[in-house]
Amino acid sequence: MSTNYLFEIGLEEIPAHVVRPSVEQLVAKTTAYLKEQRLDFDTIKPYATPRRLAMLISGLAANQPDKVEEVRGPAQRIAQDQDGNFTKAALGFARGQGVTPEDITFKDFKGEPYVFVEKKTVGQSAAEVLKGIETIAKGLTFPTRMKWATNSFEYIRPIHWLVSLLDDEIVPMQILDVKAGRTTQGHRFLGKPVELKTATDYEDALAKEFVIADLDKRQALIEQQIQTIADQNNWQVDLDPDLLEEVLNLVEYPTAFAGHFDQKYLAVPEPVLITSMKDNQRYFYVRDQSGKLAPNFIAVRNGNSEYLQNVISGNEKVLVARLEDAQFFFEEDQKHSLNNYVEKLKTVSFHDKIGTMYEKMQRVTLLAQDLGTVFGLDATELTDLKRASQIYKFDLVTGMVGEFPELQGIMGEIYAQIFGENAQVAQAIREHYLPISADGDLPESRVGATLAIADKIDTILAFFSVNMIPSGSNDPYALRRQSYGIVRILVANRWHLSIDTLQPKVAEALTKNGLTYDIDWLQNEDNVRHFFLDRLRQLFNEKNVRHDMIDAILASKTADPSTINDVAKTLSAHSDDQDFKATIEALTRVLRLAEQSDVPIQELQVEPSLFENPSEQKLFDAVNSIRKSSLKNTVEQNYQELHDLRPIIEAYFEENMIMADDPKVRQNRLTQLLILQRLITIFGDLNELIVK
Repeated sequence: MSTNYLFEIGLEEIPAHVVRPSVEQLVAKTTAYLKEQRLDFDTIKPYATPRRLAMLISGLAANQPDKVEEVRGPAQRIAQDQDGNFTKAALGFARGQGVTPEDITFKDFKGEPYVFVEKKTVGQSAAEVLKGIETIAKGLTFPTRMKWATNSFEYIRPIHWLVSLLDDEIVPMQILDVKAGRTTQGHRFLGKPVELKTATDYEDALAKEFVIADLDKRQALIEQQIQTIADQNNWQVDLDPDLLEEVLNLVEYPTAFAGHFDQKYLAVPEPVLITSMKDNQRYFYVRDQSGKLAPNFIAVRNGNSEYLQNVISGNEKVLVARLEDAQFFFEEDQKHSLNNYVEKLKTVSFHDKIGTMYEKMQRVTLLAQDLGTVFGLDATELTDLKRASQIYKFDLVTGMVGEFPELQGIMGEIYAQIFGENAQVAQAIREHYLPISADGDLPESRVGATLAIADKIDTILAFFSVNMIPSGSNDPYALRRQSYGIVRILVANRWHLSIDTLQPKVAEALTKNGLTYDIDWLQNEDNVRHFFLDRLRQLFNEKNVRHDMIDAILASKTADPSTINDVAKTLSAHSDDQDFKATIEALTRVLRLAEQSDVPIQELQVEPSLFENPSEQKLFDAVNSIRKSSLKNTVEQNYQELHDLRPIIEAYFEENMIMADDPKVRQNRLTQLLILQRLITIFGDLNELIVK
């Protein structure tokens, strides 16, 4: 017979971004627990609002199945004496397993008879097993936690009630002084407490008390209400998924409504209006049928339609206050020159151990030009890059960005064009912040991408140079995100940049141009290299590259992210080839033997006069051919050439004893392999690969 179990934690309002991850965590941990406890069930349905995390387990077995297992005890020579009587060891073992000596049998184990018994464990009832949900609930993790009253216990918010119902019976549990029962709470203002008769009454009973507990149903209702308002007014609405998720988790009983603001505020740049509505007030902005931003918005209240006009008026007043500020700052900012803002950056600290924003821009201007040349930007792009890098932080000291920090870069682009800069320079100013998240959009222009890399490199090297290195989860300056952004931009544009030589070159350029500002820019070189390689590991993990392949690739002698990415793509693409195993085995044999050579790299010289077999000449010619083409080849072409070299390598090893008695011949052959090793190690340490 199957049953249903309802569990609910009632809390003070949870931050919107925590609601869904928390209920998903509750369901995931419960699923794992029930499987571990061998208690069968059909489904677990989550419910969540700002005031509750809940789940309904359906089709739950009434009991665990009985468990029968064979348990091994002591060897027979220990379990019985010479007369065949059970010893204390055997009797103690039987007693410990809850059986009698008559239940003992002897079976062979590793060539010797041992005591065995069948141990039967009677399955617990569902009610007993479900008591463990209390531990799961207490053990949920949250991004922030708090204490309340005099308790040492921490949780996302104070707990006010618990519901724990197995069909119509309460399963006892308690968190602090809150005992589980059958009473849940309706909407904070519109509803009243609800005493549930059975677990399956939950959703319908709450709906009568103005709580839509089902996340999907609540979201569908919000979307439907917004679309109805949009259709009635002939508007287009951008249902931004992040904003929709936030609004969804701010309300228990949604009612959408439309508001209005004065047409005059449309003179303020659109990003400012959208930020004021979307980010500051959680409103959905609307457009007319031509796509033009309309002086209206749609919002969602946590309640019904009573007194809705008062709610609309209140929201309009709050928004207008924000728009008044935005209009004021927009007009005031234009009264000053761009050069005036740049000059102000001399007094704005980037960090007290590193210097000012103005000094940072000077460094980035120098670095960006060098990078632009490396990346192949043309003369016009280099000119735009130089101008952008000289001014790109100016909007930080404008009134608008001071009031709306989330608009940094965006206002830089808008103001730059107002002040007469060309579109490419303005675009680069906005794009230099990108990407703003691990999977965020990348710069679209080459100038913007180069400026973004230069700015991020300067930030990372600056903090490493003053020994402010991220550790554990502590990364206050988002250096991991910025280094990951550099890697993503390089890979996306197929630009080549060696991490190994980056820091020394930057240090040399800054020293030469007097821009070190008393910082030792060569600090923590190894840490910087490993920091970037860790970001490549992150990239490959997200692309589901095999872990052994990642280990092999990151051991590459090159530290160029684009090349390493191409290696990952190439090896992944060929890993299922029928002859992949044979190719890798031939190449790794070369690697292992080459390690036995102690010839300095600069003295690598093969003497054909010492060849004793045709296979030596054949390998010599093939390797020379690959050496000539390797630098201009793609990674894929280099792999194909090494792949095609396999039969020559196999014949070489078949005909030649590498460790020959003659020291000259031996060293000549090792040198040959060492040269080949240099061509192979572009693919990393292939010894790390697991080939089958």
